[in-house]
Amino acid sequence: MQRFDVIILGAGAAGMFCAIEAGRRGRKVALIDHARAPGEKIRISGGGRCNFTNLHIGPEKFLSQNQRFALSALRRYTQQDFIERVRRAGIAFHEKTLGQLFCDGSAREIIAMLTNDMRDAGVRLLLGTQVSGVAHGNGFTVQTSAGVFQAPNLVVATGGKSIPKMGATGFGYQLAAQFGQPVVETRPALVPLTFAVEQLEELKPLAGIAVQAEVRCGKAQFREGMLFTHRGLSGPSILQISSYWREGQGIVVDLMPGKDLLPLLEGEKRRNGRQAVHTALATHLPEKLARQIVARVRVQGNLADQSKAALNRVRDAVKNWQLLPVGSEGYRTAEVTLGGVDTDALDARTMQARTMPGLFFIGEVVDVTGWLGGYNFQWAWSSGWVAGQAV
Repeated sequence: MQRFDVIILGAGAAGMFCAIEAGRRGRKVALIDHARAPGEKIRISGGGRCNFTNLHIGPEKFLSQNQRFALSALRRYTQQDFIERVRRAGIAFHEKTLGQLFCDGSAREIIAMLTNDMRDAGVRLLLGTQVSGVAHGNGFTVQTSAGVFQAPNLVVATGGKSIPKMGATGFGYQLAAQFGQPVVETRPALVPLTFAVEQLEELKPLAGIAVQAEVRCGKAQFREGMLFTHRGLSGPSILQISSYWREGQGIVVDLMPGKDLLPLLEGEKRRNGRQAVHTALATHLPEKLARQIVARVRVQGNLADQSKAALNRVRDAVKNWQLLPVGSEGYRTAEVTLGGVDTDALDARTMQARTMPGLFFIGEVVDVTGWLGGYNFQWAWSSGWVAGQAV
């Protein structure tokens, strides 16, 4: 049996960060993962450039049964703390949009920074190692394909169910249940939405077209890019709203956010009434989309032929497009998992289970889900850091 001070399950962003902090505090740390390489979700994130944090971190950008739970960790280890760490590592980065920070080069630079820090902190990293059982009694005993490990502290950083082809499973939730920790129901989040046959037939011919759009669902709304696909709708605005959408709810899409289309069409009617309606609309939207909108509201002929009521139908189709998703693409393409280990069961200052000293949950496995744009990575760094100070 191999004895450690801390065993961490999961070599993703949160697990590696926790391992570094614990190792720097002199703890003997074992970091175990079934994957062949650490930080696989880091590697593929941001198109391979890793959107590693966001300048605008705040609790309102996170979904949870207790939205304020994340505040303690996010304040103790901030986005500025991680940015400074990236700078010290000599990694060049830039702000893309909406405070999103990306590496100028490869996401592998972030992974290299973390693995170098783990090595320097004396962390033992065991990859390609299967966990067959975890028991509690005189500490935690972990049975693996590399032998038996024991430690007084166990940190669960196994992530959620999103992107199973990367090896994601519900193992962390199983461990929570095994040790009597409540779990908030999980579902895919930051995921493309799908539609019934009738609406899908309208969307499929537009596949590949991208526009700026404001998408609303209930009180939530996001103004970002939207992408038409063969399966439905994707793009940042759709991924964002998917975290708020539930089955049976509709969404409302504004294809020209911040602009009132009606006076624009009426102005074109005065200047050049002989042009087709879709031609006038195509000065603001992709032509294929403009043609479909005009056909959908059954407006025919030139601008000069249109009544104000007809132009209002075009405006409403653009500004107030009502859609009813029937589902999402699921965990296969979801960027994160909504729900997870109930925050009521955890100490926000340490991420330790209230009823079981020595048991910690960090990162995506917890019921804290950030918006698209680096928020979930910052939660991984922050929750990993506070646990690393406590184990």
